[in-house]
Amino acid sequence: QGQLVESGGGLVQAGGSLRLSCAASGIFFNIYVSGWYRQAPGKQRELVARLAPAGTTTYVDPVKGRFTISRDSAKNMVYLQMNGLNSEDTAVYYCRAQRGLNDYWGQGTQVTVSS
Repeated sequence: QGQLVESGGGLVQAGGSLRLSCAASGIFFNIYVSGWYRQAPGKQRELVARLAPAGTTTYVDPVKGRFTISRDSAKNMVYLQMNGLNSEDTAVYYCRAQRGLNDYWGQGTQVTVSS
């Protein structure tokens, strides 16, 4: 059974940066589709970025050029580097790993951007 644990959230001023980390146990990120999602108050959870096992990345338009998803297979970690943060990035950020019918989520980490 897989387990994901996010870290790295916090309070940051607009224009600042944060790096979120997602640690996996029981599964290996290099054979799963990894993703970062976020959920702002009153809104549905949405995809932010996705990383395929082969290394292909996908980003939603609002974060293109500002966010970068990456993987360290040796550490079995996935990261989300977030630069140029703005108030619309305020949300709880979740890590996800998918492979076939296996679908795991972390508990989330809060990111708050102050203007």
